[in-house]
Amino acid sequence: MFGKKKELVAPKHIAFICDGNRRWAVARKLDKMIGHKVGGQALKNMIKILENYPGIKYASFFCFSTENWNREKYEVDYLMEIAYTLLSESEQTLMEKNVKLVSMGDVNRFPEKLKNLLLKVMAETKDNTGLVVNLALNYGGRDDIAHAAKLVAENGEEMTIENISKHLYSYPSPDIDLLVRTSGEMRISNFMLFQLAYAEFYFTKTCWPGFNKRELDKAVKAFSKRKRRFGGGK
Repeated sequence: MFGKKKELVAPKHIAFICDGNRRWAVARKLDKMIGHKVGGQALKNMIKILENYPGIKYASFFCFSTENWNREKYEVDYLMEIAYTLLSESEQTLMEKNVKLVSMGDVNRFPEKLKNLLLKVMAETKDNTGLVVNLALNYGGRDDIAHAAKLVAENGEEMTIENISKHLYSYPSPDIDLLVRTSGEMRISNFMLFQLAYAEFYFTKTCWPGFNKRELDKAVKAFSKRKRRFGGGK
């Protein structure tokens, strides 16, 4: 009488543009920096959720862009401190949960203590075989492509899609299946341009600090209903 409940098809690689921290705080009449702090906790929580989420093997997060350096110095400094604190708190858990951490972007501009910690945690987790977490820090999609193309040229390789792909910051993560952007904005803001070639997009008005398991389920459910053609027509 009743058919089997159709299982959701989750994206293998999900990516997030974590937007709306300041708007979340302003809506609650809080200091904007509190929004960043709560947003950092939301990132930590989402990684925990994704560790055991069926079907998802890779997760990329846009945390700090190459353009974000243009913000007020006190805000940038605060974001650097949040990043260091969260990473310090998560270092042991990442190992225990078999999570591999990858930092996408040029880390050399970061404060020395943050840079060194990032490199340390990446080295510690490089052989982990669970969820792969790509954190976009001092990252821009155009810069990613230019950086990869430069490495292809320096190595004397042919300039092909495959060779560019293997020099991207996110390698060896596969292309993105689903991009989620929070806070109601409907643009990709120079994020993983090469890897988004055939991604499905999901936009939600929920600001990043409020993005939780229920909101993730909504995004995955919407993705599951999409018919992906990869340029192949019907």
